[in-house]
Amino acid sequence: MTMRWLALAMAALIGPATSLPAAEPVRPAAILLKPDAVFDGIDGQVHRGWQVLVAGDKIAAVGPALPTAAGTQAIDLPGDTLMPGMIEGHGHLFLHPYNETSWDDQVLHEPLALRTARAVAQARATLLAGFTSERDLGTEGAGYADVGLRQAIDRGIVPGPRLSVATRAIVALGAYGPKGFEPGVEIPQGAEEVSGVDQIVAAVRRQIAAGADWVKLYADYRWRPGEDSRPTLSLDEMKAAVVAAHDAGRPVAVHAATAEGMRRAIAAGVDTIEHGYGGTPEIFAAMAAKGIALCPTLAASDATSRYRGWDGGEPAPPAVRINRDSFRMALKAGVPICMGGDVGVFAHGQNAREMELMAAAGMAPAKVLIAATWGNARWLKLDGRLGAARPGLLADLVAVRGDPTADIGAVRHVAFVMKGGDVVRAE
Repeated sequence: MTMRWLALAMAALIGPATSLPAAEPVRPAAILLKPDAVFDGIDGQVHRGWQVLVAGDKIAAVGPALPTAAGTQAIDLPGDTLMPGMIEGHGHLFLHPYNETSWDDQVLHEPLALRTARAVAQARATLLAGFTSERDLGTEGAGYADVGLRQAIDRGIVPGPRLSVATRAIVALGAYGPKGFEPGVEIPQGAEEVSGVDQIVAAVRRQIAAGADWVKLYADYRWRPGEDSRPTLSLDEMKAAVVAAHDAGRPVAVHAATAEGMRRAIAAGVDTIEHGYGGTPEIFAAMAAKGIALCPTLAASDATSRYRGWDGGEPAPPAVRINRDSFRMALKAGVPICMGGDVGVFAHGQNAREMELMAAAGMAPAKVLIAATWGNARWLKLDGRLGAARPGLLADLVAVRGDPTADIGAVRHVAFVMKGGDVVRAE
């Protein structure tokens, strides 16, 4: 294939160099991708010599030496492994790293227009890093702006990953933040506050009506600055929220950092648990038995510890050690693992940081790759559309330099990104 079609596709993504409108790229009838190898996202194997044929927005065929029709464009990807587009399982596109601006100041002082403009740029960085889908688990004070961002991406107005959004998230009255102001003064909060079964059901329904794909609850949090996390929502409140969400066909993610918060989340029948720092072997066994996935967010504790001066050496700070230990317990118990780093705490586009930490903590690179592709597609209810290099699924595909099953760090070296059959990055 000549580079002209690729150049046109990239021009459409980046924008014209002059004020004149750019011509729309013409998508060929079919595209044959010819990497060194294919990692299909399901079997954990790297298949040398395999190719992938894309027709329209879907994968048409996968295998060695695929026959092609006249007019098929071939794209050579020498030295690359082609794999499904990666899926970020826990992100916040409306946040940026806390060492740039504190969470409180982002919520209280940054205008919504500024936060939205930054989220647009961060969505683009995420896509170009090879993450073609993302579950965004709360705007943290930016209201329902994630719904509009999802729509803008879906309509091709701005580039970004396919988004599943949780809008405002739901917290117990008085348990979230920002905190530390004159008692009785109304302070904008980073999530929607509720108290009691009726209020939490109303909040769930209100957020779904506004466009939420997921409902996010906080099972525990710090009641006052400097305190340890404690349970916040009651079991009855969480059960009622889960029933309301599931009745509407929406899954439920729960922030839980304490053992009791996790117990309540499991008993309530949630779909994923985020963080899970307080997990025990018994709790993780219960998660495994119910098929509840864990997003360990190792990169969040790593990043915040570095912001406080940790240089990455050993012994690691307590937050990092607790996070690693809980992750290893979950692996041992057979808990389904969601790849989600809490990106936004650290820079968007650096999503692979979580994958590297998962491998460093003992998860085999091939299993990390599965977690970030087919695994996340399953836990995030997308497996009928995404997550594997298999015929019939959407052509969300990424090529990385080298073999990521041998060196997980290869996922940082993205050479090619395709989303829905459109080339959005080619080097």
